[in-house]
Amino acid sequence: MSAPLPAEVIRVDAAEPVATLVLCHGAWHGAWCWQDGFTDRLAARGISTIAPSLRGHAGSAAGRRLNRARMRHYADDLAAVIASLDGPVHVAGHSMGGGVVQMLLAREERPAVASATLLASMPPAGVHKVTRSIARHRTRDFLAANATWNLGRLVREDHDVRAMFFTDRTPADVVRRTRERLQSESYLGFLDMLALDRPRPRAVDEPILVVAAGDDAIFDAQDAAATARAWATSVTTVDGIGHDLMLDTGWERVADLLADWVLADR
Repeated sequence: MSAPLPAEVIRVDAAEPVATLVLCHGAWHGAWCWQDGFTDRLAARGISTIAPSLRGHAGSAAGRRLNRARMRHYADDLAAVIASLDGPVHVAGHSMGGGVVQMLLAREERPAVASATLLASMPPAGVHKVTRSIARHRTRDFLAANATWNLGRLVREDHDVRAMFFTDRTPADVVRRTRERLQSESYLGFLDMLALDRPRPRAVDEPILVVAAGDDAIFDAQDAAATARAWATSVTTVDGIGHDLMLDTGWERVADLLADWVLADR
């Protein structure tokens, strides 16, 4: 039996649509992260977007115990959304959402997609590098988050949100507004990304684009290169932008890059 659709699915239709793109958010985020101009810019290019909030996130949080969610459940949510659409449609995932897209692509039985884009994505090897970095540089917060199974402790302060998702140049109001909307993340999902259930790349027919953020503090250039190797593709880097490349200064360049990819005649 297929998974039900997430409770919150935000759709932005182009006036004269020529393509449909499903956007999968990352950890601590929700469908809201695409709505501060990014989807409107895609709509202006003729691309309609569908952005679900994964179970336990944002408008899909009611009645769901976040810490019970696993990466496979997130992939189920994404598959349900894609299967509900007249396709094949394009799909893009950011950060953890890039891992969700990879898990979907690795499934033998899944809905077809026209293309996939991995935006500042977790690599198939998982989150061990960034986990070690947080444990070393924010030891007290890291221990408290693990002791309480509350990963929201890591995103409570503006300076921490800036350090993780943005750059020193990002306007303070962008950082603040993002911090106000962030939430906790599934602890079991984190364990999956760390070691228990990571993507297992395989040869696929769909074209895949890997996009790296030039000033990414979560997944660095080596991570992006590893992701590209695993999926037999190359990396396109957007310089001067932080991990949250759909919200940081310069997000327009990312939206245009994604639109060019979706609308390319391949």
